[in-house]
Amino acid sequence: MCGIVGAVAARQVSGILLEGLRRLEYRGYDSAGMALWDQGHIERVRRIGKVQALAEGLQQHPLKGTLGIAHTRWATHGAPAERNAHPHMSGERLAVVHNGIIENFELLKEELIDSGYQFSSETDTEVVAHLIDREVRSGETLLDAMRNAMARLEGAFALGVIHMDYPDQLLTARKGSPLVIGVGIGENFIASDQLALLPVTDRFMFLEDGDIACLTPEKISVWDSANHPVERPVSRFEHGAGSAEKGEFKHFMLKEIYEQPAVMKAVLEGRINKGHLLEQAFGSEAGALFDQVKQVQIIACGTSYHAGMIASYWIEQLVGIPCRVEVASEFRYRPVVMPQGTLLLTLSQSGETADTLAALREVKDRVIGTLAICNVPGSSLVRESDLSLMTNAGPEIGVASTKAFTSQLVALMLTTLALGRRTGLSAKREQEILAELQQLPELLEKLLALDPEIEAMSAAFAEKHNALFLGRGTLYPVAMEGALKLKEISYIHAEAYPAGELKHGPLALVDKDMPVVTVAPNNAMLDKLKANLQEVRARGGELFVFAGQDQSIKQQDGISVIRLPAIPTLLEPIAYTLPLQLLSYHVAVLKGTDVDQPRNLAKSVTVE
Repeated sequence: MCGIVGAVAARQVSGILLEGLRRLEYRGYDSAGMALWDQGHIERVRRIGKVQALAEGLQQHPLKGTLGIAHTRWATHGAPAERNAHPHMSGERLAVVHNGIIENFELLKEELIDSGYQFSSETDTEVVAHLIDREVRSGETLLDAMRNAMARLEGAFALGVIHMDYPDQLLTARKGSPLVIGVGIGENFIASDQLALLPVTDRFMFLEDGDIACLTPEKISVWDSANHPVERPVSRFEHGAGSAEKGEFKHFMLKEIYEQPAVMKAVLEGRINKGHLLEQAFGSEAGALFDQVKQVQIIACGTSYHAGMIASYWIEQLVGIPCRVEVASEFRYRPVVMPQGTLLLTLSQSGETADTLAALREVKDRVIGTLAICNVPGSSLVRESDLSLMTNAGPEIGVASTKAFTSQLVALMLTTLALGRRTGLSAKREQEILAELQQLPELLEKLLALDPEIEAMSAAFAEKHNALFLGRGTLYPVAMEGALKLKEISYIHAEAYPAGELKHGPLALVDKDMPVVTVAPNNAMLDKLKANLQEVRARGGELFVFAGQDQSIKQQDGISVIRLPAIPTLLEPIAYTLPLQLLSYHVAVLKGTDVDQPRNLAKSVTVE
């Protein structure tokens, strides 16, 4: 995950590009760079580290120009180093910034070396620069050179290109990776995220997969993947200047719940090509490491621990290898046996969770490799792991995690698919699961439409002091997450149990004052679950059921039912989480608690 920004204007653009990078820094900050066209030449400054290091470099070596591109990097190919920082150039004539993965870069690199090109980096991006340059040198226009080069590239990418012979043209292309065009007056822009461009425009054009665009100060021309001129609509950004504002929402938590359809797109973007997973999204060494995995050990805390529990079901079902899950604060303080071939998988929203970091450091020398799933590029967890996969959830301000949890689950399913390739998971099955994941944004929109029903249900909890949450199979960790959310923000004591455990103790707590929340999808465990619910009703307990379509649990006295749309079985844990988040939110609002900053808690737990 990297951030790109570009501009073509009648005014100086270096300040615009630098501010855009600052706003994109959440996408990665192991290095940053900028290239501008100035008086017939392309001048470039790159620095290792955060965008501030580039800003200091620009004070020492100022760049001037009305056409330019810039980049903040999260490394996939090549270590963080100035030679690997973007923009990458072909000689002094052409500069490229790139977000994504070029799968076939090694073959293209050999071909280009045979053509006489020399490489100065270990990145996959440099092949793009040389490939386009070779086309231009053969007599093609810059636009046709870009088009011909795109036809050779396999993978996912968003590109920004400038050339010394084209002083008023900024070329861009998108395939699988995010890219937006900012529409100005006498100036136009590109970026990985519209937030990067809000200081200069609030009008945006979103490219489709396979589109190529040529931007000049006065015009934006777009061609689709079949090389047909097309018009893409321009929309206005309506919600203010950044993710750190609530916009139309009363609380950040509610805003972040409603952001989840978009987050599902973001966590998948740039990681799927032609129905298959791009393994390089985990890092350039991912394939070799995954080939050796015989067992997975997941360590995490809080909400991330619940995500890990769900992943253990998926890994053992689809990959067929053992998967253990443990709370990091326990794992680090006991003698741990790491069987041969163990992959250590850590989960953290912030990447700075003290117990998770300590556990990683304790055993990283005793496993074949480490993988971090995290929302913050450049965090300690990411830097200290062999591989990492960013969840792309964007800033999460509310202390109670919502979109970070569901994005972790999607990332964990991608991890499961990558491992499953080694143990017999068919390409067809992988394609089916990826297609289901790509339906998540639409599915979550349908679930958000249930919000008024869930808000009405929440009134039954306003005077309660305790609650039970029940689930079976992969929905048991979902019940645990639902109970955690309720206790975090409403201060109602809540516990979760596998429904089959009711008769082994918790049933003693059930009476008319104990609401029992149940997640009940249409799966193989439903009949067992329904029997457990009868045990609750026989003892006067009040049931609140989130049920699947076309099942026999009916609304009646003592049983409140909200029916969810049809959901693919593997995605049930993701989908059933969202209604529980909304329930907790509305209960907390009724009780008048501080939803976004609940007492005694912090967003990033950086102490033991």
